[in-house]
Amino acid sequence: MISCKDDDPSPLELSAVTANDIDLNGATAPNTVPSDAVIKVTFSTNVDATSATAANITLTRNFDNVVVPTTISTTDNVVTITPTTKLYSGALYILSLNAGLVSTEGVVFTPITRSFSTAGTFAPAGAVAYFNFESNANDQAGSNNPAASDVIDITYVDGRNSASGKAASFNGTTSIIEVPNAPTLATTADFTLSVWIKPDSAAHHGGNFVIGAGGYNGFEFEINKNDGKMAAQYATGATTSASQDLWLDGKGNTGFSGWTFSKDLTGSGGFAAIVQQKWSHFVFTYEASTKIGTIYLNGEKVKTQDFDLYSAPLNAATGLKFNAVTGVGQKMALGFYSDRSTTAYDWATYTNKDANHFKGLMDDVHIYHQVIPASMITLMYNSGK
Repeated sequence: MISCKDDDPSPLELSAVTANDIDLNGATAPNTVPSDAVIKVTFSTNVDATSATAANITLTRNFDNVVVPTTISTTDNVVTITPTTKLYSGALYILSLNAGLVSTEGVVFTPITRSFSTAGTFAPAGAVAYFNFESNANDQAGSNNPAASDVIDITYVDGRNSASGKAASFNGTTSIIEVPNAPTLATTADFTLSVWIKPDSAAHHGGNFVIGAGGYNGFEFEINKNDGKMAAQYATGATTSASQDLWLDGKGNTGFSGWTFSKDLTGSGGFAAIVQQKWSHFVFTYEASTKIGTIYLNGEKVKTQDFDLYSAPLNAATGLKFNAVTGVGQKMALGFYSDRSTTAYDWATYTNKDANHFKGLMDDVHIYHQVIPASMITLMYNSGK
């Protein structure tokens, strides 16, 4: 008897999958993958490099089903997948290895998927200003850094959870952060303001001026005991403008002009039960093309207002505008209605310690000159909470 060698080709099987040395091949999907991760897939035998292409290897962002652009290279039995841009933080991704993959001996791979989440909290790209208060008040997205003398009586404390890091604490009487370039931040066709707050209901009977860029002559976000709103100035022509409130009363009321949807929060205890003394995520948007203003609370749409349904001049609104009238300062105030130089509002003078200065915690303030989609806002809340 003369034996023959075994001519059966080796199977193409998965040996390991890692993202920056984090195992993606275990029983549970990891949630600490960095945004600049490089994925390496190791097989049991060498891979035909002509089959290791974007047609057979995909990385998909789960919340909007977008396939992430990658570069793919192969060395023997290792395939390296490198995203061409940073991944979103706090987002779920799906790696798919398809049947088009074959070994150098022509053995077809059995398709598999692996999932992972990136570290941190999710935030869409493109913010024109972002303040995360990691022991400072610097703008992490742009160049709107406050001067040291414009950060007054602020302390940095533990935030809403370990992943969110620090938050800024405001004392309700003198705390303020003044950010430059309020006219630029407050002038845009499309707009999104996103902020986490934990207000102190004992302060000013629950009334708090949270953020103000010129007050209603730019935009300002405030909450009261049982409601909240963003008042803003809207361009209505080349040189004209008018103010309007995006207002959440939490009672399901749509009896006012332009109010097309208002969620009734009374079944959950009402606005105060949801917001006061608790971490809450507020998002305000305005879309110029549809003239729709929207409020989201804790990842859920709770209010819409249609500016087309208003009378003139608001039905001609083309976006937000900073109205540089006399007595309105040029800095955005975090923790108050407007900056310390503002004299136009007798109910909101910085030197008056009873004038609803914000008392509580604030974190992750994002300003966009675009409308962030509802799916992303929900993900911002779910990852941030």
